[in-house]
Amino acid sequence: MKVALASPPFPKSLQDGLFWLEKLVKEAAAASAAIICFPESYLPGYPGMGYAPEDRSRKSLLHALAKVCDIAAEHAITIIVPMDWYIDEQLVNLAFVVSAKGEVLGYQTKNQLDPTEDELWTAGTTRSIFDVNGVKFGITICHEGFRYPESVRWAAQQDAKIVFMPHFGGSETAGPELKEWGAKENPYYEKAVMLRAMENTIYTASSNYASPYTDAASTLVAPDGSCVAHEAYGRVGVVVAEIDPEKASGLLAKRFKNALYHS
Repeated sequence: MKVALASPPFPKSLQDGLFWLEKLVKEAAAASAAIICFPESYLPGYPGMGYAPEDRSRKSLLHALAKVCDIAAEHAITIIVPMDWYIDEQLVNLAFVVSAKGEVLGYQTKNQLDPTEDELWTAGTTRSIFDVNGVKFGITICHEGFRYPESVRWAAQQDAKIVFMPHFGGSETAGPELKEWGAKENPYYEKAVMLRAMENTIYTASSNYASPYTDAASTLVAPDGSCVAHEAYGRVGVVVAEIDPEKASGLLAKRFKNALYHS
């Protein structure tokens, strides 16, 4: 099965985000990808970056999700679209899964917030497993996947073959200028994506924004920890690569002795 990882520019607005989503979805569908993942808080854009308040209204977000459903159905591809969303009057950070028929299959909330995000969102409380073409997958969002490996292990123990890791790491104005994937001087994020795959014997797939000063490339890592494919730093586009679900045994995740760590 082919998977696609989107590296869009930072959206200038909700409508700009939808423009780039449709453009990159078309590219992924043309390459026969079954699923495409976008970065964290893609619609309407990460909070605190100057977006119009109306872009984060319930009405605007509902309209945006409906548009994503239309795009998924038109191009017959499953879309993982991270959004800000209201649940019980609380703003949460989540990722919707929209099927190739344009149906919302569910969502995964960000349950472990970075300490700097406590004033932005309310943390979620549940985890979910999804299925595309018979292949089970999980989602863990940014900080929780990088610093709380249990979020990936849980999915692997539920027979997920791949865990998608949408995130936001980088800047338009300042930061490291990365040259080589996984280099020792790079921030640790690419290495964390590699470790989540190795320690669970599954695929991991991260999606980040294309920015001049990025912290990590959008990356697909195999169950043995090898990098299958990654996007070029700072390049807007999609990277499409094939996974073999049979290689994602989840062996190490399933050998974990959960009972030893109950409080």
